[in-house]
Amino acid sequence: MDWAQVLVVILAVFLGIFLLLGITLIIMLIKVTHQIRLVAGSAERTVKVIEKTISQVRGLASPLLIMKMVAKFIKKYQTKGDSHVNEK
Repeated sequence: MDWAQVLVVILAVFLGIFLLLGITLIIMLIKVTHQIRLVAGSAERTVKVIEKTISQVRGLASPLLIMKMVAKFIKKYQTKGDSHVNEK
């Protein structure tokens, strides 16, 4: 056997090994890409639910804030009125 034939056989073996590794890597990348899509879809659904919840809370926050301010004003007014009544 000539040294050139040995070199061709060695190169063919390494080419086959790298070809198998490449195919395996491509299959793994496809699986990872599929999992990333699933996670991204789940994250998108979660964000939509959170946005909806925040918008609902924001809608309730304004009336509650106004009611709280009115209650403070009433309490303050009632305490001032009571102190005037006690002084007489």
